[in-house]
Amino acid sequence: MRLKFYEKKDDHLIERYTITEEQLRYTMSPKESIELVKQDINRHAILVLDEDKLVTFFVLHEKEGVTPYSSNEQAILIRAFSTDFYEQGKGYAKAALQLLPDFVLTHFPTINELVLGVNLPNTAAQSLYKKCGFVDEGRLATGLRTKIKVMSYYLS
Repeated sequence: MRLKFYEKKDDHLIERYTITEEQLRYTMSPKESIELVKQDINRHAILVLDEDKLVTFFVLHEKEGVTPYSSNEQAILIRAFSTDFYEQGKGYAKAALQLLPDFVLTHFPTINELVLGVNLPNTAAQSLYKKCGFVDEGRLATGLRTKIKVMSYYLS
């Protein structure tokens, strides 16, 4: 399994990615996310591939994207995190989160904190993030539809 930056040549993978209405209650689709990435140099679409299959997708958002969640100027925000509907339950999200610290340290060497917001009702995601080393320090932010819990992972 590997993480890579999205490139235009990956569009065929995005087209085959399945995300359900239920998932869209908590996240943005890869297609929508990529449109925002194209408009903002501080957003980076990340593909998680198992061999040549796109299994998980998310965006890393630098600078002002982090502001609602953290005052740390060396933090980066993880947003639009999802796993292809047909690949859920296979450990891909956990594996992606475990690969992420090294990926960030390699490509964003000044970053010392990963930040994400998770919807309060999405307890399965909160549990996953905790298992992967993210900490809940009691911060809340306002999301698109509901309050969200802010969680952080500190890079050493």
